[in-house]
Amino acid sequence: MTRLTVAATRLIAADVRQLRLVGELRSYTPGSHLDVRCGTDERGRPRWNSYSLTGDGFQPEHYEISVRLGFGGSRWVHELRPGDVVDTAGPRSGFAPVHTARHHLLVAAGIGITPILSHVRAAAAWQRSAEVHHVSRNGAHAEDLPGARITGSRAEFWRGLDLTDQPLGTHLYVCGPKPFMEEVTARAREVGWPRARVHTEHFGTAPTSGEPFTARLLRTGRTVEVASGETLLDALETAGAEVPSRCRKGVCGECVTPVLAGEPQHHDLYLPDDQRPTRITPCVSRARGVVELDL
Repeated sequence: MTRLTVAATRLIAADVRQLRLVGELRSYTPGSHLDVRCGTDERGRPRWNSYSLTGDGFQPEHYEISVRLGFGGSRWVHELRPGDVVDTAGPRSGFAPVHTARHHLLVAAGIGITPILSHVRAAAAWQRSAEVHHVSRNGAHAEDLPGARITGSRAEFWRGLDLTDQPLGTHLYVCGPKPFMEEVTARAREVGWPRARVHTEHFGTAPTSGEPFTARLLRTGRTVEVASGETLLDALETAGAEVPSRCRKGVCGECVTPVLAGEPQHHDLYLPDDQRPTRITPCVSRARGVVELDL
């Protein structure tokens, strides 16, 4: 964990605040995010949110994040002022540019522009071929995207983006609201984009309600009942089981737990397909009937 100091803040759109953080910094891969401890939640537990770093990542003199106002952690961040100190972890990356790509097609909607901006700045610094399309209603970071195609609606966005007319060796990078990302990636698949050339950055997923189920903790011999509106992670913590966690949104992988028997119902955005039969992210995922955990 690293403590950083807020050096400056400014409102760059009606609901988006940019923060500059200073302290013990290190270089990072473009597209990386920083975990920020945003106070505590309603149960008094530390609340961690992940925010994309918008710089090019090379020997930074400061970190910058841009946060859209919402509830919980983002509202806490909007109330920060210069001189405040925050606990952070990272940077970490799951959305890095592919250096062998001949062209980078960078696509974003809304606050999804933040990791894309990091890619844009790195591409400029390293003179990589890049093209930017952004659906934005508030104009956040428009001044930082010279040459980008910025549109105000999804329909206008699609009139200007032809996924079939891209240079050989292009890689596609997408970030934004889940429906937007699903539409872009689905259209890319329909016109034959290889999976390995489509890259996405997710903000997280909400815990999913479902049928009650039972978790058996084989190392301790305890049985934990998980109610319909309760997450497995909450039930485990209430029962006294120690499970590391951070984002609680199915993104970071901190809470991944081995499954020894049973049928997990996955709702995370972290686990690769080959790990899904034997792992579970208890912050958002559930199970059918009885699941046995290595806890």
